[in-house]
Amino acid sequence: MSASASVTARRLAAAALAASALVSVAALPASAAGARPQHPKVGISAVQYDSPGRDDRSNRSLNKEWVELTNTTRHTVNLDGWTLEDASGHTYTFDHYRLDGRATVRIHTGEGRDTRTDLYQDRRNYVWNNDRDTATLRNDRGRFIDDESWGRDRDRDHRHGDARR
Repeated sequence: MSASASVTARRLAAAALAASALVSVAALPASAAGARPQHPKVGISAVQYDSPGRDDRSNRSLNKEWVELTNTTRHTVNLDGWTLEDASGHTYTFDHYRLDGRATVRIHTGEGRDTRTDLYQDRRNYVWNNDRDTATLRNDRGRFIDDESWGRDRDRDHRHGDARR
C-alpha cells in the first residue's frame, strides 16, 4: 500500500469513527443525556361516579362510588395533605397516607375502615354527580396533579361547578 493510500484509508477510518460517535450520542436516551430524573407520577386511574344499583344513600351504595389513584412509578409517594375535590368543592384531604410504588388506592365516598388499598371519606351523601362532574387531584401545596371529567358540558362544569344530585 502506498503512503497516500495509507493516509486516505486512515482518514476514511477516522471519518467513519466520528460519524459513528455522533450517531451514538444522538441515540442516547434523555436520562443518559443529562435530563432530570422522573418525579413520582400519581394520577386518577378510574372513577365510579354512579354506584351500581339504586342510589338509596345507604353506606353500601355510598361506598360503591369511588375514585382510584395509581402510582405508576416504583417509588412510594407521600400523599399527606393532598386533596381530591369535586366541581362543587367537596374536598377529601389525605391524612398520613403513603401510596406504594406501582400501587392503586380506592377512595370511597361512604364510611369504612381505611386500609392500604381502600380509603373512606366518611360521608353520608354522594359526592360525584352521575350526569357530570370533575374529580381534581392536587398535591399538598395545592398544585394541580390530575383531573377526570365526565358527562355533558365538562368545560362549563369545571369553571362554574354544578348542582348536586
